[in-house]
Amino acid sequence: MKEKQNNRQSLDTEAHFKGLKSLFDFDRWYEIWVTITSNKSRSFLTAFGVFWGMFMLVVMVGAGNALEKGISSQVEGFATNSVFFMSNPTSEPYKGFRKGRNWNMTNSDLPVIHQRVEDLQYISPVLFSGGGNDKNVVRGEKNGSYLVKGCYPEYDLIEKSKMLYGRYVNDIDISEKRKVCVIGERVYEVLFQHEEDPVGKQIRVNGIYFQVIGVARSSSGVSIGGNTAETVVLPFSTMQQTFNQGNIIHFLAATANPGISVKVIQDKITDVLKQQHQISPEDKTAVFSMNIEEQFKMFSYLGIGIASLIWIVGLGTLLAGAIGVSNIMLVTVRERTKEIGIRRALGATPQNIIGQVLTESIVLTVLAGIGGIVLGVGLLSAVGVALSQGDQFFKDPQIGFGMAVGSLIILLIIGTFAGFIPAQRAMLIKPIEAIREE
Repeated sequence: MKEKQNNRQSLDTEAHFKGLKSLFDFDRWYEIWVTITSNKSRSFLTAFGVFWGMFMLVVMVGAGNALEKGISSQVEGFATNSVFFMSNPTSEPYKGFRKGRNWNMTNSDLPVIHQRVEDLQYISPVLFSGGGNDKNVVRGEKNGSYLVKGCYPEYDLIEKSKMLYGRYVNDIDISEKRKVCVIGERVYEVLFQHEEDPVGKQIRVNGIYFQVIGVARSSSGVSIGGNTAETVVLPFSTMQQTFNQGNIIHFLAATANPGISVKVIQDKITDVLKQQHQISPEDKTAVFSMNIEEQFKMFSYLGIGIASLIWIVGLGTLLAGAIGVSNIMLVTVRERTKEIGIRRALGATPQNIIGQVLTESIVLTVLAGIGGIVLGVGLLSAVGVALSQGDQFFKDPQIGFGMAVGSLIILLIIGTFAGFIPAQRAMLIKPIEAIREE
């Protein structure tokens, strides 16, 4: 028994060394190189299909990654689990009220929403004023037309801002109705000197003086309540009282607790608002709502679709290149029929012949594919450098290490596939018939 095991181990060791010897056989690799370069034009044109397929796959995957990164950078800092509400004229008569009635959300809606919507994370009412060409924001001789927005501190947790100076509105500002404001980056650039600290300085907003407590820059490319850079933010309570807005709310922003679908709180808040303002439960348009989670899901599905299309097109192009390699290898085998017959007559096994043809196919495919990868990565790097200045929607077009390794594996598979049929054809050549053939 031990003798059989020793013999088996000896055979396995011998096979292993034969494999290594075959792998590092210089004469074999030289022969492969001579075969490939014997007809340079044909080899080049054959390899170009694989080269171009891999090049296009790398470029398209890199472009897809850049688009995904760009979109992610644009929404970074924005609460994707948010929903926004506005009032619209009613479209159904209800409880004696006529169709087309105008209505407004009010302060009294907030405690009811807090009480009835358990899965609510943050909520902030919003008021709007200003904009246009009325030069409504003034400091000394400098002025501009900017949007004025009143909100709660929670709004900064929904549409996150990066504070360049000072702080955002807080709960004390709300409770004490302080005349303070947070100005956008563009407003600061117009009203103040470069690098001047604006905190504590006075500006006039719609004819009333407010103290600047901070300068904000949007941390994402998404802006629902107006461009942060060109907005003056006031405490919600201050704006209601100072500008005689009564108790109305123009806009309502809310987010769901982690793990809860935004659709859940969207439906519950809509029902609360309809009950509070005598709106028909069947009215589909009176409460306008925009579910940001659904919007981002659409972008996500679009990204998946684009990635799938990229891989389908790229692999299809590579497959076309592999078919070209296979066809040329068939021609090569046909041209070398006599040579293969002589090899068989001299003792070459079918496995030797198959290995030779497969190796030639794989070498041709891998060399062409690596050339495509190198050129594709080089082009993506150049584009990345050209687009590196500033925030871009198309950002850092590169492929990952996993993609590069996967590409090499794909090339090996394609090379094997391309050489399989020609190798089978070579193995079926009979030595006597091949030697007789002229």
